[in-house]
Amino acid sequence: MTEHQGVSLDWMTGEGEELRPPADLRPEIPHPARMYDYYLGGKDNFPADREAAEKVMALSPLVRISALANRAFLQRAVRHLAHQGIKQFLDIGTGIPTAGNTHETAQQVHPDARVAYLDNDPIVLVHSRALLAGASQGRATVAQADLRDPEAILDSPEVRKVLDLGQPVALLLFAVLHFIDEADDPYGIVRRLVDALPSGSYLALSHGTADFISPEEAGKGPAIYRNATAQLTMRTREQVLRFFDGLELEEPGLVTAPLWRPDQALQDTDAETGIWAGVARKP
Repeated sequence: MTEHQGVSLDWMTGEGEELRPPADLRPEIPHPARMYDYYLGGKDNFPADREAAEKVMALSPLVRISALANRAFLQRAVRHLAHQGIKQFLDIGTGIPTAGNTHETAQQVHPDARVAYLDNDPIVLVHSRALLAGASQGRATVAQADLRDPEAILDSPEVRKVLDLGQPVALLLFAVLHFIDEADDPYGIVRRLVDALPSGSYLALSHGTADFISPEEAGKGPAIYRNATAQLTMRTREQVLRFFDGLELEEPGLVTAPLWRPDQALQDTDAETGIWAGVARKP
C-alpha cells in the first residue's frame, strides 16, 4: 500500500502481482472520478480534486447527498435487474471502486453473473484491476475505453471475452452522461450501444440535473469543472428522458435517484436531489 499525496493507492493484485502505477495521473488537474470519490467520503483523490470538490459542495448541501443517492440507486437498480434474470452487465464510466460494486451486487443474486467495467481514467483502471484480482476469475473484467467511442466498446476483446452480446445485457451509465457534451452526440452514443443489444436488454442510467436550483447556481458547477479533465453538462428531466426513447421505462419511471424503488425511509430533500434516475427494458 502506497500513500501518495493523501491518496491511498493499492498497486498489488490479490495474488501479489504488482500493477504498474499509471504515468498519466495528472494529480494537479481535478478529475471527476476522484472528485466523486471525495463526495462519497473516499480517500482515492488528490489535493486538486478535493479543492474542486469542496467548491462544488459549497454551492449546495445536496451535492454530497446526490452522490450518495446515486451510489445507492446503482445498487438497487443492479439488484432489480438481477432479479429480472439479467446476468450480464456492461458498466461504462464505473469510477473508482467502492463497496457494493456492480459485480458484488449482481453476484449476490446470481453467483455466475458477468460484468465488464469500462473507464477511461488510469487511476480507476488500476484500482478496479486490484479489486477484481480477488473476484471470481473470468466473470468480471475491467478495460480502458471512452464512452465517446461506442464502436470500440462493442468491439473490445475484453468485453467480448466476458459478455455474450447476443444475449440480454444491462447497459449501465451511472453519472457519466453529464460528462458528454452535445458536440459529442450523447443521444447517438446511447442509441448505438442500445441498438447493439438484443431484445430483453436494459438501460439503467443516472444523470446530474440543475432542475432544482436557480439559473445562477446552475452555472457555477460547470464553471468549476471547466478546470477538470472532463466538462459538466447538466440536463433537464425532459432531456434525460430522451435517452430512453424506444424503450419501456420500468416503474416508477424517471425520478430523482432516492425515489427509484426506495428501500429505506425517504427524506424531505429526496424529491429535489439533483440526480435523475431510471431503468428501461428494450422490447
